[in-house]
Amino acid sequence: MLLLRPSRLAVLALCLASGLSAHALEHVTLANGFSYDCARHENIGDHIRLYFSTSDSFQEIAASSVTAIETLPDPPAAKPETSTPSTQTTTTSIPALLNTVSSAINIDVALLAAVIHAESGGRVRAVSRTGAQGLMQLMPGTASQLGVHDAFRPEENIAAGTAYLDSLLKRYDPRDDAHGLALALAAYNAGPAAVDRYHGIPPYRETRAYVARVMNEYKRRASAAPAVASAHAPQPAH
Repeated sequence: MLLLRPSRLAVLALCLASGLSAHALEHVTLANGFSYDCARHENIGDHIRLYFSTSDSFQEIAASSVTAIETLPDPPAAKPETSTPSTQTTTTSIPALLNTVSSAINIDVALLAAVIHAESGGRVRAVSRTGAQGLMQLMPGTASQLGVHDAFRPEENIAAGTAYLDSLLKRYDPRDDAHGLALALAAYNAGPAAVDRYHGIPPYRETRAYVARVMNEYKRRASAAPAVASAHAPQPAH
């Protein structure tokens, strides 16, 4: 979530929209008020295994953290020439947008994808309880400062979120320094003021969980499809 002050995050927004089927999705509502869509779920003792696509990719969470799981109806057929500016770019084009922005700003595309994975689960119209919007969870005020006209438009959201992340990467200088990268991610989550106040990752449970989640996802993505190292983001250790 892109903020200039500490704020709560959607800790479990994990499913990638690009990997979800267009039919028979499940809507998962969490006890903390957030919700997201996944392909299917499976009960495993006191945990629930959430599958993010038709593949075997899954994440296990405590069953007690889930308040409801509903099967979504098939979406209606799209009507030609009726798309709004916010929905003209589909989730299938998000990887291409990430590649373009990654090359332009020189940030590892695997890192950008990991941040989006943790922030919104790849949901273009994701909205948090605090009002953060879109793929990289921009707060309305911050989005306005960054020149965003429509936070639900993927190209605007990704461009602004990446520019802000880039400024944090430069500020905490994570080149060849995983700790610096962790500080930049903590600042993206809780705000640079909090990182500076505590001289490190703030002692907020959700911020620490967020940093670990992004770092782990970044390592997984970089290992699965190694990307060219950027000037700012280090390659995670194997």
